[in-house]
Amino acid sequence: MSKPTVKKVVLAYSGGLDTSAIIPWLKENYDCEVVAFAADVGQGDEELQGLHDKAIKTGASECYIVDLKEEFVSDYIFPTITTGAVYEDDYLLGTSMARPVIAKAQVEIARKVGADALCHGCTGKGNDQVRFESAFAALAPDLQVIAPWREWDMVSREDLLDYLAKRNIKTSASATKIYSRDANAWHISHEGGELEDPWCEPSKQIWTMTVDPEDAPNTPERVQLSFDQGRLVAVNKEHLSPYNALVKLNEIAAAHGVGRIDIVENRLVGMKSRGCYETPGGTVIMAAYKALECLVLDKSAFKHREQLGLEFSHVMYDGRWFTALSDSLLAGAASFAKLVTGDIVVKLYKGKATVVQRRSPNSLYSEAFATFGEDDVYDQKHAEGFIRLFSLSSRIKALNENPIALDGEKKNNGERR
Repeated sequence: MSKPTVKKVVLAYSGGLDTSAIIPWLKENYDCEVVAFAADVGQGDEELQGLHDKAIKTGASECYIVDLKEEFVSDYIFPTITTGAVYEDDYLLGTSMARPVIAKAQVEIARKVGADALCHGCTGKGNDQVRFESAFAALAPDLQVIAPWREWDMVSREDLLDYLAKRNIKTSASATKIYSRDANAWHISHEGGELEDPWCEPSKQIWTMTVDPEDAPNTPERVQLSFDQGRLVAVNKEHLSPYNALVKLNEIAAAHGVGRIDIVENRLVGMKSRGCYETPGGTVIMAAYKALECLVLDKSAFKHREQLGLEFSHVMYDGRWFTALSDSLLAGAASFAKLVTGDIVVKLYKGKATVVQRRSPNSLYSEAFATFGEDDVYDQKHAEGFIRLFSLSSRIKALNENPIALDGEKKNNGERR
């Protein structure tokens, strides 16, 4: 099958080994102009330094580095927090949340430069290919999508290194790279190396963002988070932008070893994968947000929010951000978030983030009603009628199965009257 005609392609470029090889490969196999696009989603200056020059030297005609940090945190992370979404009870969706904002910006660059194709460096085994291409389908169905890992015959790092060496293209990558990592403002993920054996405990060199909980300070630290209608607006009473609030919490929580998980998850494509994730600030925010929800949402509302969060965790993980279902779930979460205003204090100690104080002007907690001491607002006799009605269907079922008991029920009911 002949390749489609492509004149200009925008490549999601990281400067790593894969995308460094993709630039010359695209030019050779599609005879097209390659525009590199890199998204700054808070992965750090080290990854972005020199990226523009590297892309040009590798063969790109242009390189756009777009600052998406505030948009990422404000428009993707914070709305996801309001849903309570946690994938398979542990994963806080750091990689998943970054993909839609990156894909959206990539499409915008493609429109700006007049490209007729989009390209990514995701492998055919992972979730990210689905996330990117689902976003492309929703935002730019007219643009051709090129996925080199599904086309070329290279299968290893050694193959890619040889490919670049034959073309005198320099790279800092080596055949001895152990781990695959993905970082952004919310987290960093680690895969590969000894993690491919689920029986192997992660070594100390796996973790790069957080202090080992065993080496964390022996004195706990308390941090106060202030929310206004579901939005984190201040940390320790200091008003900060969404991104800067997350950065501050990352620094505070990482020093106490908070936010480490080691999981085996179900990938969308069917296989299981093992990964380690570090999400220090995010772990604190999620704990604080849920504690505030528990204070302001009634039982039925909180139950619905829990169900919504479970559904949205799969929507986000599966790359379905730009869908009607996503819009509906986010709108539902936003309606609950209007009540989530108040302050939460979280104690950080040896890898744990524990909520220890909470207050809200919308609190449904009433000490007058909840006290175990004497009160004058709650008549405990009222509970009897409530329980009889609450359990009425069970009572009727039992009476139908035991007619003799029906006589006793009628007698007791008469005595109550």
